[in-house]
Amino acid sequence: MKIKKALIVEDNPINMELVLEILTSNGISADEAFSGEEAIAMVEKETYDIVLMDIELPGMDGVDTTKIIKSRHKNMLILALTSYAMKGDRERFIAAGFDDYIAKPIDVNLFIEKINKLIHINS
Repeated sequence: MKIKKALIVEDNPINMELVLEILTSNGISADEAFSGEEAIAMVEKETYDIVLMDIELPGMDGVDTTKIIKSRHKNMLILALTSYAMKGDRERFIAAGFDDYIAKPIDVNLFIEKINKLIHINS
């Protein structure tokens, strides 16, 4: 399976632009959400192959947003995008319901590798 469409959930316009550029340059179309509430509404209306979720969002954070999305769409792939990069953070985010995690600043090659691995494992 190849990713065709992603949802980027990110409140920082520079980070949003970077992730969007990485995806589109790899042939993946993407929609943008700037809050958890917006992301939940979009997932209800549209089909996405993967959601790229910032942790620190205004209002509802990425962890709570992910829990709600996963409660309604158990098989939805969600990759945490976060500035948290301490030992144990990856395990903490996996335990919270994320399928994987990548720290910011984003390493483009690692980012694409993780997305492809998630899709391969879940197809």
